[in-house]
Amino acid sequence: MSGTSLDTRPRDTPPTFVPVDQVTETSLVRVAGSRPDHVSALAQCPDGLPPILVHRPTMQVIDGVHRLRAAKLRGDATIGVRFVDGSEEDAFVLAVSANVTQGLPLTLADRTAAASRILSSHPHLSDRLIASTAGLSTKTVAAIRQRTTGEMTQLHTRLGRDGKVRPLDASHGRTMASQAILNDPDLSLRAIARIAGISVGTARDVRERMRRGEDPIPPRYRLSAGHRTESEAAENNAPGNRTGGANGTPGSPSTPRAERDRFLVSLRTDPSLRFSEIGRALLRLLDANTLDAAQWDRLAAAVPQRWSPVVADLATDCAADWWALACRVRDRLRVSA
Repeated sequence: MSGTSLDTRPRDTPPTFVPVDQVTETSLVRVAGSRPDHVSALAQCPDGLPPILVHRPTMQVIDGVHRLRAAKLRGDATIGVRFVDGSEEDAFVLAVSANVTQGLPLTLADRTAAASRILSSHPHLSDRLIASTAGLSTKTVAAIRQRTTGEMTQLHTRLGRDGKVRPLDASHGRTMASQAILNDPDLSLRAIARIAGISVGTARDVRERMRRGEDPIPPRYRLSAGHRTESEAAENNAPGNRTGGANGTPGSPSTPRAERDRFLVSLRTDPSLRFSEIGRALLRLLDANTLDAAQWDRLAAAVPQRWSPVVADLATDCAADWWALACRVRDRLRVSA
């Protein structure tokens, strides 16, 4: 169940009849326990009771506590059982699903408590999948996740209702794909997808964006990069660890300061740059953006707090523009080669 699907419900195989006293009447999903009036109504049914679901390792009832109590009330010696294997946590998810879709409806309190427990035991499941399992809205499950675990995107992936695992942070896979392409431009799309943990279609989009000199991460995905932990963001964005290293890829080691200074001196003496308007503009931009760690710290400290979100967004946009420039320059280099 915890692998690719939650659909581990036993098929319509003939039930196994076991003594009623061998099954534990644990109420897994109902906050208030069983309802005596419903048990009485089931006990008066002239026909045989439908089989119940039982967790084989613990012999706990997954679905059918009311039917088990009705069988005992009628004096039945045995009851039809379909067994379920797996962990207790998986059994609970199946119990919720079974009680939501059939029998006595679960209350809102039951379904909310169930969603909270599933989030604790199966945080990799998507909000939509948990919502469909517990009979709640996706928005309600998302709110429960944030309230009970304080976690929105701490995991890299979530399992959806279709059994497919999808990344939470699309920018992470695209960044890895762009680095793989820069390291080996001849890699196949399938190889890129396997390395970066993305789909072949996404790998193709990354490659096409880089060929056009665009940022491999579309604007709509760049916000997800802000969901990293504070320590991770501080480490990757510190002036001493700025992006744009040997491969020009985010997160790669930066060029040492002394070496950057030497490069700038060489660029300033190049006539093709010094004596053209666009060349001088490029030199001014490079000079303005080549600061040491102390200078970047002073710039950050000088930003009024009320303007911090705006300045942060502008800085992110500027970084994306520099990344696009790097892609264009390298693309021209490969074409000329």
